[in-house]
Amino acid sequence: MSKFSDFGNDLYTGKRSINFVGRRKYWYAIAAVMIALSAILPIARGGFNFGIEFRGGSEFRITDVAGSSSDLARDAVLKIDAELDPVITTVGNDLRIQTEKLEDLEAEEIRVALADAYQLESEAVSSSFIGANWGADVTSKAINGLVVFVALAAILMALYFRTLKMSIAAVIALLHDLIITAGVYGATGFEVTPAAVIGFLTILGYSLYDTVVVFDKIRENTLEVEHSETTTFAEQVNYAINQTLVRSINTSVVAVLPVASILFIGSTLLGAGTLKDIALALFIGIIVGTYSTIFIAAPLYSHLRESETKFQKKVTA
Repeated sequence: MSKFSDFGNDLYTGKRSINFVGRRKYWYAIAAVMIALSAILPIARGGFNFGIEFRGGSEFRITDVAGSSSDLARDAVLKIDAELDPVITTVGNDLRIQTEKLEDLEAEEIRVALADAYQLESEAVSSSFIGANWGADVTSKAINGLVVFVALAAILMALYFRTLKMSIAAVIALLHDLIITAGVYGATGFEVTPAAVIGFLTILGYSLYDTVVVFDKIRENTLEVEHSETTTFAEQVNYAINQTLVRSINTSVVAVLPVASILFIGSTLLGAGTLKDIALALFIGIIVGTYSTIFIAAPLYSHLRESETKFQKKVTA
């Protein structure tokens, strides 16, 4: 820990320096590859695995069956219709069984079969139907919420930092985070639920927070750089990234540890289905958001500003 603290102090004072800005072409190339994989892998495996809330279908819920095998539920469903492919998840002490849309009679037969399989009263098994129209409405509102959030964030950042280029760099980093997080969902086949969408929107806030911290230091370091005879705009941006690097890492570690606990412990031992959906998006998003701030947003902002005449004069002097 002492060595890490010394490393952070050296970065802050300028004794050591990692050339983030100078190697930006490498970071751009890595980002391009990651984005391409995030688009290709989900397509290769047949698209995203949308939850029943988006695609519509029938759902059965069995209460108070903690510790019971989910195979009983699968066998009961397949006994009624062998062509169904039920998705079975544990939610606390309950089992949730999801299938494609069923007719009322077939749904009732499956409900009774599930009750018999677990030796419960039929009232202990509930059934419901979610229409595809409702799922389309959820999707539409999620997209609208995303667009509004990004637009407002872009406007506020442009006003706060008094430059549109910081806003552009931050929004590009946000889109980078969203695409990669969504790509992981698609590549792994993890179910996309409304809870996951909430997680997507939450990571935008975290990513912006980290970006604002770094950008604030960049603004402080570059206020008078156009009048400096000893340093360039790119060097001051790079210095700001180094100064905030340890803070970004520490903040990310503190944020990701409880999320990891929910994802790897809570979902496994407690069967916290909804929390698991949110936790995966947060876990990926926090890591990717920290990466994008350091390797994408800040170097990209420097890239956008270096071509300005006042900084070109300094570079060629």
